[in-house]
This record gives sequence, C-alpha cells and structure tokens, in this order.
Amino acid sequence: MNDRTFTLGPRDPARSLPRRLALGLVRLPARLTRHVCAHWIAYVPVFIIWGLAFTRVFIDPTPHLPILFNWTPSLAYKVAVVRYGNLQPFKQGDYIIFAFDGDAQRIYPGLRAQTFFKKISGMPGDRITVVGRQVFVNGHGVGLAKANTFDGHPLAPIAEMVIPAGKFYVQGTSPDSFDSRYRASGLVRMDQVLGKVIPLF
Repeated sequence: MNDRTFTLGPRDPARSLPRRLALGLVRLPARLTRHVCAHWIAYVPVFIIWGLAFTRVFIDPTPHLPILFNWTPSLAYKVAVVRYGNLQPFKQGDYIIFAFDGDAQRIYPGLRAQTFFKKISGMPGDRITVVGRQVFVNGHGVGLAKANTFDGHPLAPIAEMVIPAGKFYVQGTSPDSFDSRYRASGLVRMDQVLGKVIPLF
C-alpha cells in the first residue's frame, strides 16, 4: 500500500474571510432562532413592551385600562385610576387625561393624539398673563416657559388671553412639563378630554 502525504499550504486570508462571513450569514437565522428559543422567557417581556409601544404610537394611542401608570416627571403621581367618558362638570384642580392636539405635532408627528396626564389650572373666564417667560393664571404662577426644546427647537410662551368657553389651561408640576404654558401645546378643548384621573400615589 502506498503512503501518500498531503501538504496543506497556508490559508489565503483574502479567500477564507469572505467565505467565513458568507457561511456565518447563512447560519445566522438558525443560531438566532435557537438563541431566542433557549432564552424565550427574557424575550417575551421585551416583545410585549415593544408591541404595546408600537400600538400606542402607530395604531391606537387611546388608553383603555382603568389604571394609569405615569412614567414621566410631569406630575408627581405614578399610579392613578382613570374614569373615562364625559364627566362634566370639570373644576380647577381636577386631574385629566386628554388627546394631544397642539401645534407641536407638526414638528413631532408622534405626539398626535397621544395621551397626556395634567392638572386643570385654568378654567373658562380665567385670565392668562405672561411676564417675560413666566406664565400666570389669575395672578398665580403656573410655570416658567423654557426657550427651547430638548433638541433645540424654539418655544414661545402662550399668548395672554382670557380662556374661552370650552377650553382649559392644563399644567404639569415639573419645570420640564410640556403643558399649556407653551403655544406649541396650548389650551385643551373639552372634546380632547378622555377622562378624569384619581391619583393614588
């Protein structure tokens, strides 16, 4: 029997690297599928959160649950009960949720009809005045309007006026709240209100 010796020369990196990359891309879906299946319990919450966020922004921004979870610093309350429907009469100090319809949606389309949680600080007939960038309702300070958004767009304070019938001045308690102190947010119409909110904590 003849012994044959085969000598392999050094690999050609220029040829082996593209082949390895191509092979890796072919195998990637199978590896990813195995990884997701092995760690499904970690992926389920992520998929649920992303699915809810996608639905909220692109399909139906209106909340339907009777419990509200507030993740923004706009108001101090993090959990509240929501009572939906036409719950008139409203009064100053009521907490409400409403569908956003301010001018800011021209720059940020994702804001269109998004649900905001604020406190009513001005009723029809109340007078709004502005000194510098400080906004007042019937002489009570309700917020200092910042000059720019977080990404540099200019912000103008709301115009001085008497609040017309069927509209409210809404306020957040944080200095960073995007509320009626800005023209880009503006007053809230009665038909924007989705329900009253009862803060829990």
